[in-house]
Amino acid sequence: MTNVIIYTQNDCPPCTFVKNYLTEHQVTFEERNIADSTYRNEMIEHDAFATPFILLDDEPMYQVDMDKLNQKLGL
Repeated sequence: MTNVIIYTQNDCPPCTFVKNYLTEHQVTFEERNIADSTYRNEMIEHDAFATPFILLDDEPMYQVDMDKLNQKLGL
């Protein structure tokens, strides 16, 4: 099972889209909202400066690539 962490922020339509997509496909994920400075700093440590920022088994995905996401998750 792939470990999925999504860094999000409030009022972010792409963040909502990805969360809804994963939920619809019954993919378990951990959401880390960057309103919490701890999560914001974690994201910056990965050289990520935009949300949604996704970690798939600790592999960063800086832009939402649905093909890669589906392939990695077996969807």
